[in-house]
Amino acid sequence: MSHKPSDVREYLTGLQDRITSTVALVDGGTFVVDHWKKPAGEKLQGQGITQILEGGAVFERAGCGFSHVTGPALPPSATQHRPELAGAPFEAMGVSLVFHPRNPYVPTVHMNVRMIAAKPSKGAAVCWFGGGMDLTPYYGVEEDAVHFHRTCKLALDPFGVDKYPRFKTWCDEYFYLKHRDEQRGVGGVFFDDFSELGQTGSFAMMRSVGDAFLEAYLPIVDRCKDTAFTQRERDFQLYRRGRYVEFNLVWDRGTHFGLQSGGRSESILLSMPPLVSWSYDTVFEPGSPEAALTSNFLVRKDWL
Repeated sequence: MSHKPSDVREYLTGLQDRITSTVALVDGGTFVVDHWKKPAGEKLQGQGITQILEGGAVFERAGCGFSHVTGPALPPSATQHRPELAGAPFEAMGVSLVFHPRNPYVPTVHMNVRMIAAKPSKGAAVCWFGGGMDLTPYYGVEEDAVHFHRTCKLALDPFGVDKYPRFKTWCDEYFYLKHRDEQRGVGGVFFDDFSELGQTGSFAMMRSVGDAFLEAYLPIVDRCKDTAFTQRERDFQLYRRGRYVEFNLVWDRGTHFGLQSGGRSESILLSMPPLVSWSYDTVFEPGSPEAALTSNFLVRKDWL
């Protein structure tokens, strides 16, 4: 392995600090920093840093967590595409964030970068990377979707012009609510089980995605955060947040990995919005901005 776990850890904790310090300046609020450690005697060992801002002027809830854990056996969510690693001891570390804005015209955003290493009983140790970012608007703006996707493409192009189209399609297929036949948002990029560039190249690609996050998201926040809104838009935002909760609890592999491996529940669930609503069989008026979200934005399309 051409890099040490300590190199990955140093990058990830630095990324977390860069993102939260910048977002704190944008919001004017302060992130609470919670250093945690798994109690001795539990199967999963490790520690992490959860940083969370709640009740801010711009962000109603912004959570960004770093975790570094080891365990005696990979959970099923991590081996569904690698059955030969079932039951192998593992080490995992990553940064995951979800920012829920206060203003309904600012999209929710998710970003995650991670490394997992496993040592099967037979054969050499295996290490792979994963991550990506995706945008979930409540009121769609094509300019925002194009900017977000263009930034993702620029981050990936140095590692092969095939990467953005592949990972964009992967994101569309992954962030999809099968039970509603609906995309979660306008997508972005997503990759997992990635090691094809070798350890050095794959780590560099993961870093490029992580480093691109602020440029992908903050210009959208800056453009939309002061847009006037009424209770109508707020109610729609809370309704759409329900879809976000549904995806994270029903389909998200990261949530499943954390809970199946015995991770820290509060840190795993920091992606949940502070307020959310559901309503039965809601129908929006054709031609309304609310209906346009589903027809024009929650679809798989080439944003570039």
